Amino acid sequence: MDKFTKLTAPALPVDQPNVDTDQLAPARFLRRPRGDGYADVLFHDLRKAEGGHIVDDPRFAGAGIVVADRNFGGGSSREQAVWSLVDAGFRCVIASSFGDIFYANSAKHGLLTIRLDNAVCKALRDALHATPGAEMTVDLDAQTIVAPDGEVISFEIEPSRRKRLLQGLDDIDLTLTHDAAIGAFEAEYSRRKPWLELN
Repeated sequence: MDKFTKLTAPALPVDQPNVDTDQLAPARFLRRPRGDGYADVLFHDLRKAEGGHIVDDPRFAGAGIVVADRNFGGGSSREQAVWSLVDAGFRCVIASSFGDIFYANSAKHGLLTIRLDNAVCKALRDALHATPGAEMTVDLDAQTIVAPDGEVISFEIEPSRRKRLLQGLDDIDLTLTHDAAIGAFEAEYSRRKPWLELN
């Protein structure tokens, strides 16, 4: 997966709390092969509803950051919710809280999820509504966000999650970082129990 180091991009304000995984990627699309892409699945039903969805507002075209309300990504377990965001060009979601499984899945697919105080998220969304298309900068190495008005906001992130994103490690890549230790264990195990070797 792509490394996440520093991102400067327009940001999209999503004001609704409790945006669940079925809103992000409706269940009927879950059998679609990963290679077919999921960009058009993102908020599919909300985009088709009367009034549409802010993700289609041309004033926020090219957004790469979502600033959301509380409990973003709650609901059922589905990696497709993360895929839909990543395939639509989003690399970062900022919210006061996330669904646990969505939060775990996000780092596995290169999506940085940042928890900030609810009041801070609300202020950021208000600024984005006031100036559609405004850019923000997220620096994972420095663990800072530059708001549309230039304010620098620090954020916390688990060291293992930060390392995975900075180095672009998916689950297989992460396992392969231990390749030498795995090989040494297997060699020693075979030496001690040669009768277990299969020909």
